[in-house]
Amino acid sequence: MSIRTDRVASLLQQELGAILQKELPRGGAIVTIVDVKVTGDLSIARVYVSIIGTAKEQENAMTFLRDETKSIRMILSSKIRHQFRRIPELEFHEDHLYERANRIEQLLNEVRKNGVEHK
Repeated sequence: MSIRTDRVASLLQQELGAILQKELPRGGAIVTIVDVKVTGDLSIARVYVSIIGTAKEQENAMTFLRDETKSIRMILSSKIRHQFRRIPELEFHEDHLYERANRIEQLLNEVRKNGVEHK
């Protein structure tokens, strides 16, 4: 990516994080913006989110993000309208890195535990 797209992605990640902190329904999953990738022409921003919670809470959070994409984009537009001529379209994608890291940690703990038992 170019320096410009990196800067745009960084700004979008920061602003979207603040927006989601205020807009997401309380009592549900914890949603974190992991990464934002912007196309070269700045027309589309792919937002990768990590969702910590039960399967139902994760599903509800993703449904909320996809249903409210237009309103989130409008709020984003009101915050950064002086910095962009056109606000990129938002696409939300779930990032499963946290779940994979937890699984690896569980496997390592099992190996350590079994390794101590066999000595």
